Amino acid sequence: MNSPAADAVRLLTVRGETLAVAESLTGGLVAAEITAVPGASKVFRGSVTAYATELKHLLLGVDAGLLAARGAVDAQVAAQMAAGARRALGADWGVATTGVAGPDPQDGQPVGTVFVAVDGPSAADPGSAGGGKVEALRLNGDRAEIRRESVRSVLALLLRELAGEHTGNERAQDTEQNGGF
Repeated sequence: MNSPAADAVRLLTVRGETLAVAESLTGGLVAAEITAVPGASKVFRGSVTAYATELKHLLLGVDAGLLAARGAVDAQVAAQMAAGARRALGADWGVATTGVAGPDPQDGQPVGTVFVAVDGPSAADPGSAGGGKVEALRLNGDRAEIRRESVRSVLALLLRELAGEHTGNERAQDTEQNGGF
């Protein structure tokens, strides 16, 4: 059985698309998982490990007001990190992780609070700024387990988004919008 990272690399390769990663609590583990796959260089553009909150703004363009108001552990922050990685690294797809691995709470959020996000081309308009998806997770376990599960979760979300692009539903909607042609 292939790993989620291997499946993502294979799908992106077939589609001729690229991937960028923005990480906080996972500290480079998502990028390591992807680059462990032979052939990843065909699709992987790079990654930004923005562990410090201000780097999320400086390197990934996350709104400074949002960070000040809500902290780094937030769904909107995750979405902006994914979009920022995609933009900064020139990729078709961006994924992001932010959360609290422990041992202590952060930004008023308990240990195990994690947000994973994917930003990619919109099915309706491939040239658009994209469509994003965020998942909120409440994970149990120690620091290492929370980080591992965050990696697994963001790759699973990416795979679902990649698979969702070819369900046929978008084509049906597109046909209706274009007068049935």
